[in-house]
Amino acid sequence: MSRVGRPREHDEETRAALRAAAERLVTEGGPAAFSVRAVADDAGTTTRAVYSLFGSKEGLLVDALAQGAFEFLFEEIDKLVETDDPVADLIAVGVPVFRRLVLEHPARYRIAFQRIVPGLHPGPELTAARTRAWNQLNAKVQRLDDAGLLGDKGVREAAVEFNAMLEGLANAELRGSVFRNLPEGGEELAWRNALATVIDGFSPRSPRRRRRSSRATRPT
Repeated sequence: MSRVGRPREHDEETRAALRAAAERLVTEGGPAAFSVRAVADDAGTTTRAVYSLFGSKEGLLVDALAQGAFEFLFEEIDKLVETDDPVADLIAVGVPVFRRLVLEHPARYRIAFQRIVPGLHPGPELTAARTRAWNQLNAKVQRLDDAGLLGDKGVREAAVEFNAMLEGLANAELRGSVFRNLPEGGEELAWRNALATVIDGFSPRSPRRRRRSSRATRPT
């Protein structure tokens, strides 16, 4: 008579189920809906599995949501086909990739970028995931510099400004109050136009940059 082994509680399938459950609970009910027991019950496993795989409630939040956000960005940016147009390639980081993170995984975005759970401490794996995604953005901005489209602006400075616009657009779309003033279906176009405007402002040939330069050099 064959013996039936106990189900494996701590494998990668269980990890994926717990990460999905954590994201689902925070998406539907906010951080207040998140607990080790609630996540384990939703995933159909035990609290022991949570502690075995993630170490703590905070560890699950960091791994499932904050780290998951940067993993999503890295994987999706990596899939983008590079063209001979560095402007279009940088905009593609925002639309569709960053916007898809916001729309398809709002809990991940809120934990990673809005930091709606205070006191979360990034571990080495989260830090590494964030750095990988940041390096991808820098590489896209570097291509602008290689094409002479940054003028005297540094790559890091331009990347920070571009990222700030991404987060501003994301926050506006999640709130909904600003984008409700747009024509139906106009959200994606608003993202593209805003990002194109930021990139255009980097260029030394930009009218805005020329006006700023002329004011700075005008004799008093």
